[in-house]
Amino acid sequence: LAVGWGSGAVTAWSTSPGGCELVQGTVDCIGRWLNSVPGNLPGDTEELLLDDNTIQVLSNASLLSYHQLRCLSLTKNQLELIEPGAFLSSQGLHVLSLADNLLFTNHSLTAAALSALPALRILDLAGNRLTEDMVSVLVWNLSSLESLSVARNIIMRLDSSVFTNLTQLLELNLEKNYIFEIDQAFEGLQRLQRLNVAYNYLPCVVEFGLTQLRVLNVSNNVIEWFLALESDDLFELEVLDLSHNRLLFFPVLPRQSKLHSLLLKDNEMSFYQRLPNGTSLADVTVQFLLIDGNSTNVTTVSLWDEICHSNLSSLRLLDMSQNQVWYLPEGFLAQMPSLTHLKLNQNCLEMFHLSEGDHLAMLTELDLSQNRLAELGVEVGARDVLPNLQLFNLSTNRLRALPPGVFTYTRKIATVDLSHNRVELCPQPAVTGEVEGPPCVDIRGVETLTHLSLAGCGLRGLGGHPFQGTSLMHLDLSSNHQALSGDLEWLQDLALTLQVLSLRNTSLSSTAVDFSAFNSLMRLDLSGNSLTVFPTSLGVLKLRSLNLRDNCLPALPPDIARMPLGKSLREIYLSRNPYNCCTLGWWDALQRVKALHVPDGQEVTCSYASRTLSPRALPEPILRSCRWQTANLALLYLVLALPTCLTLLVAFAVIFLMLKQKLLKMVKSRCGVSSSY
Repeated sequence: LAVGWGSGAVTAWSTSPGGCELVQGTVDCIGRWLNSVPGNLPGDTEELLLDDNTIQVLSNASLLSYHQLRCLSLTKNQLELIEPGAFLSSQGLHVLSLADNLLFTNHSLTAAALSALPALRILDLAGNRLTEDMVSVLVWNLSSLESLSVARNIIMRLDSSVFTNLTQLLELNLEKNYIFEIDQAFEGLQRLQRLNVAYNYLPCVVEFGLTQLRVLNVSNNVIEWFLALESDDLFELEVLDLSHNRLLFFPVLPRQSKLHSLLLKDNEMSFYQRLPNGTSLADVTVQFLLIDGNSTNVTTVSLWDEICHSNLSSLRLLDMSQNQVWYLPEGFLAQMPSLTHLKLNQNCLEMFHLSEGDHLAMLTELDLSQNRLAELGVEVGARDVLPNLQLFNLSTNRLRALPPGVFTYTRKIATVDLSHNRVELCPQPAVTGEVEGPPCVDIRGVETLTHLSLAGCGLRGLGGHPFQGTSLMHLDLSSNHQALSGDLEWLQDLALTLQVLSLRNTSLSSTAVDFSAFNSLMRLDLSGNSLTVFPTSLGVLKLRSLNLRDNCLPALPPDIARMPLGKSLREIYLSRNPYNCCTLGWWDALQRVKALHVPDGQEVTCSYASRTLSPRALPEPILRSCRWQTANLALLYLVLALPTCLTLLVAFAVIFLMLKQKLLKMVKSRCGVSSSY
C-alpha cells in the first residue's frame, strides 16, 4: 500500500489503527496504538521504530518480511513474550531496544529468540523487572554484544556467572537497580571500557582491579571507601565518578592511571593528617577487615601516604565540592600539574594558601565558594601562582580583603565572584588618625576582567574610580543597600564597555540617577527598589532586557513604545508595582510591540479604588470611569468657564446700553463740540 518511495522522500501508508512514516530506510511507527508489527511495510526497511505502542507478543511471523532489518526499537510497549523464531529472518539485526516492557514474564522463551541474533551489537533491556538470574539467561548466548543496558531492573547481587560469555562487551549500564554486592562479576569482561553502576546500594569498592576500564560511574550509592588494587600495572581509567556517596576520606586510587576527571561531590570526606585542635595524625593507619567466605584479610592503609603514591599527573578536573574538607594537606595540589578545574565549594575551608610550589599553572577555574574562608594567602614573592586562571569564585565566605596585587598574577582572569563577603573596593577614603586605610579589594588595572559579582557585600558610598583600567561587561551590585547613596559617577569608567548591570535591591529611589552615558548597556536590573517615577534617562538607552519588578511605580511613560528604549527592548519585567488602572496607555502601547516579551505579564496588576485588577481584562464600568477621570482638563475648564464669560459679557452690554446717553452728554460737555443728530 506504499504511496511512494525514493531518496529523501517521506512516504505514508495506512495501517490499523494508525499510519507510519517512512524516511529513506527508516520507518517511524512511534505512538500509533499498534498491537502488532505492521506487515505492509517496505521489505528493505533497515530501521523500524515501534516505541510507545501496545504490542504484547512478537510472534514468529512478525518480522518475516524484513530481511534487511538492522535496528529495531520496541521501547514502552507491553511486550511479554518474544517467540523463539521471531528473529530467524532478521539475523543481521545490530541494535535492539526492548526497554520498559514486561519481559520478566517469559524471559526463558525470549532468551531463546535472542540467541538467534549472531550480529547483535547493542541491546537495551532496561525497565523490565529483571532479576540477576533472568539477566544471566537472557544474555547467555550473546557473545557479540558490545553494549548492554539492564538499568532500572531489580538486580540485587552480581557474581561471575551473570556476564560470563560477553567477551566483546565494551559498555555496561547497571544504574538504578538494587545492587548491594558485586563479587568478581566483571573479571571476564576483558574489553569492558565503560561501566555505570550509579544509583544502587554499594557500601564500598575494594580491590578495584579493572585495568582496562576507561570510565567508571559509581555515583549515588552508599560507598564509604574506595580502594584500588595495590599494583604497579597501568590502569586505563580516565573518568571516575564517586559523587553523592558517603566517602569518609580521599579514595585510594591506582598508582598508575590515565585519570583526568575525578568527581567526589557530595560525600563526607575530609583529611586526617591533622585535626582542628592541632593534633597530628601523619603516622596513623587505618585497618580494613575484608571477609570473603571463610577467609579474612586485613588491609592496612596509611591514608596520606597512599594519596602521595597515586600518580595524578594527568588529572584535569577535580570536584570535591559539598564535603567536610577544612584544609588541604601540604603538597596535595602539587601532585596535579595538569589540573584545569578545581571545585572546593561548600566545604569547611578556613584558609587557602596559593604558592608556586603547587604547580597550578594550568588551572583555569577555581571555585572556593560557600566555605568559611577568612584569609586567602599568597606566597611572598610569588609571580606565577595562577597565570592561566579565568574564573575565580570566592562567594559566600568571610573575606574582608584579598592579598594586594593578587590579580596581577592571574594574567587571563575574566570572571571574579566576590558576592556575599564583607569587602570594600579600593580606593577607600582615608580615616582620620589612621596611617593606612581600611582593607579593600583592588581591581583597578585588571584589563582582562569582564565579569564581576559584588552582590551582598555591604558596599557603602562608592566613590573615586574603583573600576579604572578595567573593561567590565557584566557587573552585579545587587543587595548593597548603601552603595548608591550618590550618583553613578564612580561607574563612568565602564560607560563604554558595560553591557549587563544589576542594581537589584539597592534601595534606589532617586530618579535623578543618570544612565544616559551607558550606551553599551544591554541588560539592566532595577528590581526590588523604591522607584516612584520611571527614570527619564532610561528612554535614550537601547536595552534588550529591563527588570522593573517590585518597585513603587504607578505608571510608565505613555510614549515609552516610541522611545529608543521601547524600540530596542525584547524583554521587560513589570510585576509587583502599584500601577494605576486609569493610566495604562503605556501598557496598551507595549502590548502592540510584537517583538517585546513580558515574562511576568500574567502577574502584572493595577489598582482602582482599593481593588486589585489585571490590566488584561478591566471591566467596562471601570474603563468608562477612567475615561471620565482622564478627560482633557483644558476642555473641562473651558466648559466651566464659558457660562461665566457669557454672563459677564451680557451684564457689560446691559450696563453699557443703560448708561449710553449719560456717557455721550458727558463727552460732549467736556469736548465743547456740537454734534448733529
